[in-house]
Amino acid sequence: MEETEDLDPKENSAFELEAILGHHFVQPELLRQALTHRSYSAEHRLGCLDNERLEFLGDAVLELVISHLLFKRHGERCREGELTRMRSFLVNENQLANQAHRLGLGKYILLGKGEDRSGGRSKPSILSDTFEAVIGAIYLDSNIEEVFLIIERWFGDLLDQAIEIGLDQDYKSRLQELTQGRFHSVPIYEIEKITGPDHQRTFHVAIHFNDRVLQRGIGKSKKEAEQDAARKALDIIGT
Repeated sequence: MEETEDLDPKENSAFELEAILGHHFVQPELLRQALTHRSYSAEHRLGCLDNERLEFLGDAVLELVISHLLFKRHGERCREGELTRMRSFLVNENQLANQAHRLGLGKYILLGKGEDRSGGRSKPSILSDTFEAVIGAIYLDSNIEEVFLIIERWFGDLLDQAIEIGLDQDYKSRLQELTQGRFHSVPIYEIEKITGPDHQRTFHVAIHFNDRVLQRGIGKSKKEAEQDAARKALDIIGT
């Protein structure tokens, strides 16, 4: 696999990416850091100059912006729980990876050689983390109003479709209804382990059903991991 060259803010690749993102960086070093995976940072001895802290910030900014946009569109007719489920649909790892793929972020990510050879540019976890880091970088480089406009443009029709698609993807509820109706029993969710640093924890959850592990899931929160496991379990049991 041919390795992607380092992104130099003075090169055409940086200007190309800025045009795709719809934001010109006053501080181009923020863009470079947002694209720097920890494998690249470790390989080049850059210390903590990877994108993990920007990802932490971008995650919070994204959740705020998406919550506000959903409230504006659907707040008058949807309850809190429904808005929460719509937000989960829009900011889960797979959705953010799709957004990153649509923007073509994969080709610009700075990866260590091993991570690059193992297909890191297409891994949902790396793509979604980079997407959040870019949001954090744009926020620091501009202001919250600019970030609102950019995120609203990126997500586009998904913000309106969330009320139909997002509410239909509450996998835990669907799994419970199915198991109650068909087997007269309900699944039990158990956290098996939590990995990663405090600001970037990964939850590993197992679904126990009729004295056996039905399926396992992972996520950045307990709820996301449970939804992931429930989605996989529905594929086994069938709807």
